[in-house]
Amino acid sequence: MASVNAGLRQLRCRKPALGSQWLLPRAAPSTPLAVRTLATTATTTTTDSADTSVFDGNADLKSQLEAIKVPHTGVTHARAVPTTPSYFSRTPQFNDLHIQLARLLSRHNHLPTVAPSEAPQLPWLKLDAMRRELGESIKASHFSQVLRVVRRLHCIEPSLAPADVKAAVARFTKPVNNLLNVARPLTVDRFGRAVGVGRRKTSTARAFVVEGSGEVLVNGKPLNEAFGRVHDRESALWALVSTGRLDKYNVWALVEGGGTTGQAEAMTMAVAKGLLAHEPALKPALRKAGCITRDPRQVERKLHGHVKARKSPAWVKR
Repeated sequence: MASVNAGLRQLRCRKPALGSQWLLPRAAPSTPLAVRTLATTATTTTTDSADTSVFDGNADLKSQLEAIKVPHTGVTHARAVPTTPSYFSRTPQFNDLHIQLARLLSRHNHLPTVAPSEAPQLPWLKLDAMRRELGESIKASHFSQVLRVVRRLHCIEPSLAPADVKAAVARFTKPVNNLLNVARPLTVDRFGRAVGVGRRKTSTARAFVVEGSGEVLVNGKPLNEAFGRVHDRESALWALVSTGRLDKYNVWALVEGGGTTGQAEAMTMAVAKGLLAHEPALKPALRKAGCITRDPRQVERKLHGHVKARKSPAWVKR
């Protein structure tokens, strides 16, 4: 009996709350609701006439209002369409450029060409510069393909090349001023010294060449103390030996970085540049001896999973 009374008590407590929701009058909204409807042609005409009636006194404003053309008038359905098929690709601008060059090559493929060695030499744009210009992460392989097409367009006979081909080739050339791209001349200072700088691998050498009796100091040490190997000593003085000037110049060199082999070969180039300041006529002999040509070879980095750059661990079957 007690449980029945408890259930009736809960119903009696809920009755006022339920009754108030249905019996109390609902308050009217303070602001009317806005309903968006489609305007008919008559309503639009009336609105336009009402708006233009304000400018009846000013003919200039009325003419300007009539000259304004509202876009997409009468269009019921519209959607955004990309301006290029490459919009959804990773590099849309670069892909569009590639497509334009391919179409240009197919259109002018019948024109006569010259050998690549006979075509004018141009400073081509680098991959990093193209990435900065377009703001896209261009792959090196894709850039090489585009550059191959540009070089093929550049091989067209210059006198028969159309204007659009010349513009496409100029798009991939670096803006270099030939008047400013001049090598700094090697001079001899008032003490009779000529300074030459040479590099090899990670080594750098600065050689001060002055007329003398053939004395050589490397970092303040004699040659035999600075380089223990005979081959390194010969490499350091190869520029003087190949030109027969070993006993006519004194050399004071400062070398740093790398090992003894790299320092000796860097010193070869440094001594050769200092020697050119004294005798510019020796340039053909020094170039033939390989003393003034920079060796770009570098040590390969160690690869993941390899013992060294090329060496792999021993393979074991079991």
